[in-house]
Amino acid sequence: MNLEPQQDIDVTTPEATGALAPSVSALVPVPERARGLLLRMFADPYVLEQAERSELLGQLRDTVAAHPAVAELHVLLGMALCVNLEVQEAMEELRESVRLAPDSFIAQLKMGELWMRLRVCRKAETHTRRAALLAQNLAQAELARRQAAAIRTMLRQGVERGGYRSPLAVLSRLRRFWQGRQDEAVVAVDG
Repeated sequence: MNLEPQQDIDVTTPEATGALAPSVSALVPVPERARGLLLRMFADPYVLEQAERSELLGQLRDTVAAHPAVAELHVLLGMALCVNLEVQEAMEELRESVRLAPDSFIAQLKMGELWMRLRVCRKAETHTRRAALLAQNLAQAELARRQAAAIRTMLRQGVERGGYRSPLAVLSRLRRFWQGRQDEAVVAVDG
């Protein structure tokens, strides 16, 4: 057990900056009221009233405007926007967080989660895989694993949105459907 007095760490040295990069950005001040609302949102996203969500978004937007280079703040704002069902803005904030910190586990994971919820499974799979590779502990690895499993299930069940498809694709599916029903009718008559 080390009983020597602890020294302050000079975060301006290259050694400290590399080792403390994630925690240094965590020192960015988030207003106390916003922290409380974030904790409640993380516990249960449906517990916040509309006025509280608006207040949280306002405070997070101000914080992001004051510290635009901190990827984690963009992640928090993106998550709050998702809870408020502002999907396009959430996507922009999460995209910015991934751009600012491509090696951020949480930025990649949350971007993957948003794509998964939008049922764009291939993009979700890419970001989730990247997050899994960036995981630094078992808890992070488990989060990424569970999200990847949910995406695989969605792909297996055919839940993925396919983007633009020609109107003719619908006609060909209908034709296959009717042809299958005709085949079943022939089997029933022959049987």
